[in-house]
Amino acid sequence: MAKKSAIEKNMKRKRLVSKYATRRTKLKAIVNDRSLAPEERFAAQLKLSELPRNSAAVRVRNRCEVSGRPRGYYRKFKMSRIALRELGSQGQVPGLVKSSW
Repeated sequence: MAKKSAIEKNMKRKRLVSKYATRRTKLKAIVNDRSLAPEERFAAQLKLSELPRNSAAVRVRNRCEVSGRPRGYYRKFKMSRIALRELGSQGQVPGLVKSSW
């Protein structure tokens, strides 16, 4: 099990990403639009840099839904390899057949 503080920090980042998503995409569109005046693009860049750092989607870490483990993460199942193996052995993951011989 991962540290509770690390899991909570990641949840806070997810909330910030969803809160600022529209504002961030609008400002990025202005910054990347080459047809606009440089002053206007620069002003948008300054506004973008004033947003919280943790509101960027890049800063969210993929973590296991079961244990909170950050490494060995399978996106399809939203689980770490260890939790996937345990639940797969118990037959609790639909569509997953763990081989054994």
